[in-house]
Amino acid sequence: MVYLVATPMVSLADESVKIQISGLKPNQLVTIRATLTDDKGISFHSRAFYQSDTAGEVDLEQSESCGGDYQGVLPMALFWSLKPEKPFYRLMKRDVIGSPFRVTLDVYNSCHWSTDAGVQPVASQTLERWYVAPGVQRIQVREGRIRGALFLPSGEGSYPGVIDMFGGTGGLTEFRSGLLASRGFVALALAYFAYEDLPNVLTELDMEYFEEAADFLLRHPKEQLICIIPANACEEYRPVITESPSVLLHCLKSEIHPQDFQT
Repeated sequence: MVYLVATPMVSLADESVKIQISGLKPNQLVTIRATLTDDKGISFHSRAFYQSDTAGEVDLEQSESCGGDYQGVLPMALFWSLKPEKPFYRLMKRDVIGSPFRVTLDVYNSCHWSTDAGVQPVASQTLERWYVAPGVQRIQVREGRIRGALFLPSGEGSYPGVIDMFGGTGGLTEFRSGLLASRGFVALALAYFAYEDLPNVLTELDMEYFEEAADFLLRHPKEQLICIIPANACEEYRPVITESPSVLLHCLKSEIHPQDFQT
């Protein structure tokens, strides 16, 4: 009997998953397929081909994919290589609080570029990939001109603060802020056009709007006197943020941790 073990079964979306298969024949070719359906009902899928070792096992941390959507020893590639059935559609979590992405992993005998309805997997497992940790709070923000969502870590105390903005897509995108709050940041997902009563089209940037957002974040009792702006916006917004001496502008050019900002 073939066994598929993927752990942890429930995790944050930025956590690694360990995937192992056992019970195969020695040197057997198998297909591992990952599928999920997003909040809008669009299906995404990825697949890779593996050959078991002499013990009849595959461990994605050690085994090399010999084809499919990627090649090589890439333990998390089934997740980041997910592609949509609808062309040019981006995988993006919209309901970050209410539900996870549920990713189903299926193992098939031999190599299958397409999976017919009549072909049944020999092993399956479904994982939950969440964008908020238990206890993280989401607060809708409509204060003055500011529009967005504030994510607060669980627990008492103060935390470093992040203003989280996306580029030219407009609207309000929250999944990154949910993960940041799960890692110990007070995160403000900030919309600045094409959302509620904000301008529908980005024709010019009102720098005072971003200053108001920084002031709003600084007033929150859970927030330390730190504001972080994404790296691609650092130079553009530096004059606004650094007008306040209590705000440190830190460009997100590398991995960050809350302890890096303790005062």
